[in-house]
Amino acid sequence: MTVVAAELVPLSTRLREGTRAEHSQAESEGFVERLLSGRLDVAAYADLAAQQLAVYTALEQASERMRADERGQDLVFDELTRVPAIERDLAHLYGAGWRDVVRVLPATERYVARLHAVGGDVACYAAHAYTRYLGDLSGGQVIQRMMQRHYGMGAEGLEFYDFPEIPKAKPFKDVYRERLDGLELDDTEVDLAVSEAQEAFRLNRAMFVELGVAHP
Repeated sequence: MTVVAAELVPLSTRLREGTRAEHSQAESEGFVERLLSGRLDVAAYADLAAQQLAVYTALEQASERMRADERGQDLVFDELTRVPAIERDLAHLYGAGWRDVVRVLPATERYVARLHAVGGDVACYAAHAYTRYLGDLSGGQVIQRMMQRHYGMGAEGLEFYDFPEIPKAKPFKDVYRERLDGLELDDTEVDLAVSEAQEAFRLNRAMFVELGVAHP
């Protein structure tokens, strides 16, 4: 009998270890460093929020598809839904006519296309949801504090980072990792999940690169 990889090393561990390099590269991209050190402006953050809306719209469309998947449905949490919060942020940042003003960068369009292409596969969905949502519950909180500290932003415009239905992030993240580890993916699916998570970080980094060009 063949033992699946997920039983040897938990999927959450494989994802964390397998994306360490890509994660570090994305976090150290120049746009991110300048934004978090206070060297840009609120307009740069607003542009980032516009890209996030496109990405999360595609991701949460995939979440709706995943609700019908016997395994994947356990990874869908209503508490994590981000699109309504991003829309409120954009209305605050750009004004009532924000939909006519925001633009989606080419790198973001490629990210969205990837989500549409693979979001129905449980291993790929797990990879993308893991990279986005656990990041929001971890490093995302740092971004919120830095935006408030350096740019004088209040609660409005930063709702993306608020999870009112998740009062304590760590217990929730522990549950999410348990759900990942319980997916019972076979060897091929585990390898696919890791490679897709690496791709997710590369797509995210490419988006930061283009934002950096727009906001030098």
